[in-house]
Amino acid sequence: MRLFIALDIDDPIRERITRFVDQVRNFSPDACWVKPESLHVTLKFIGEQPDDVVEMIKQALKDASAATEITFRGYGYFPTPKSARVFWIGMESGPQLAQLAAAIDERMATLGIKKEDRAFSPHLTLARAAGSGSPRWRKGDGPNRAFSYLQEKLSALPVPEFGTMTPREFFLYQSQLSPKGSKYTKLARFSLG
Repeated sequence: MRLFIALDIDDPIRERITRFVDQVRNFSPDACWVKPESLHVTLKFIGEQPDDVVEMIKQALKDASAATEITFRGYGYFPTPKSARVFWIGMESGPQLAQLAAAIDERMATLGIKKEDRAFSPHLTLARAAGSGSPRWRKGDGPNRAFSYLQEKLSALPVPEFGTMTPREFFLYQSQLSPKGSKYTKLARFSLG
């Protein structure tokens, strides 16, 4: 079972992002755009795990908690704007969000799940270049034109603002991959203080 832990985003913010995507999607028509209903803030990607580990994960997450405001604004590209494979929306929050991600990472490590090897970088992925795979820098990466027209068009516009929210919960999700895109199913809910 392929698992991850994430925050949902509030509907008004999701609607603003959807309108933004509808306006800019044609500037990068070959990209694979994320469905609005699939937008989430990943706190920890777990990956493939046997079914019996799910209950252990639920127990480990029972009292992980930190409340913070999150503001969604701006955008960027992974791994770099010149070699862009992923287009994302930025997020600003207090230190509690990174602390929550770190606490979740620690708890998963006690279950034998590999710890993150890079700093927590909260963002919402909007699109991936076709066949892009990982957003990390890869040997041989060079200029990538997948998002060049989008970059040109966005540079002439004001920085987009999508709103602020205070998450009240996070979720353990199952991700099922298919040719039509990923399907996410909530397996458990956890309250934030």
